[in-house]
Amino acid sequence: MVDAYNTLYQFITTIRSMDGGLFTDENGNVTSHLMGLFNRCTNFSKHKLHPVFVFDGKVPALKKAELDRRKDIKSEAGSLYEEAKEKGDVADMKKYAARTSRLTLSMIKDAKTLLVAMGIPCVQAPAEGEAQAAHMVAKGDGWAVVSQDFDSLLHKAPRLVINLNIAGRRKRGLSSVPVEPAIINLKQTLEKLELTQQQLIMLAMLVGTDYSGGVKGIGPKKALALILKHKTEKVFAEAKWDEHNNVPWQEVYETFTKMPTTDDYDLEGKEYNKDKVYDFLMNRGFSPDRVKKTLESLPDTQQKRLGDW
Repeated sequence: MVDAYNTLYQFITTIRSMDGGLFTDENGNVTSHLMGLFNRCTNFSKHKLHPVFVFDGKVPALKKAELDRRKDIKSEAGSLYEEAKEKGDVADMKKYAARTSRLTLSMIKDAKTLLVAMGIPCVQAPAEGEAQAAHMVAKGDGWAVVSQDFDSLLHKAPRLVINLNIAGRRKRGLSSVPVEPAIINLKQTLEKLELTQQQLIMLAMLVGTDYSGGVKGIGPKKALALILKHKTEKVFAEAKWDEHNNVPWQEVYETFTKMPTTDDYDLEGKEYNKDKVYDFLMNRGFSPDRVKKTLESLPDTQQKRLGDW
């Protein structure tokens, strides 16, 4: 189960021109995320990996403040990008441009269009995509959640896979560094840390989540020590939660434990349509030869139906 928004953000953050600009077609439609999506999904198929992309739904009330904070950061990064552009500083242009990344409705729509044409199932979450993906894996409808964030573990995902980019490298600045996929097993992690699921959520809250800023001065090690000392909600009193947050800890905790999910989803996907994939990518300015070569390189079974797994 792939955290769709997290994956698309990776693409629009890293797949950029040398000056930091997003790739677009002649009509100004962003194509960076489509480039990443097409390449990754075809690579998945060659390695016999069967993704289901789970998209975010309604934003939880507590997350709106965090989104506003990120919006301010993006705005500041935009100003710094313009300053770098005036100076002709390409390195800073690329650095600050990546921090302005925004996922628009049209970009999400294009991503779904491509996935459906490729026969890859898309699931719409009622709220957070990671919570929905975790729910589906816990039910046995998927093997693991794929994301670079760890929140799915807070939503009881049995397994989380990070760095599943096939290429084996991750961009860092103007270069790239080698990375390897890793599997995080929730049960083993809890046993190693000597925590319960509830205590893991409390630990994350102390450090900081999308729904609260955490407690200043408390990092993962100190948070773990406090949790192991108190083992209950008394930890928030010693950490002086109320002095650092405007939201009661109970409200943040319930946001995690009562996150809406649904069992109304279809994992069959649509029929793979090679012509639709080709035509769509041609309309977005992709190279005909490169797309044809990629599609022809897929396994014979893949040519019948990408989603028929």
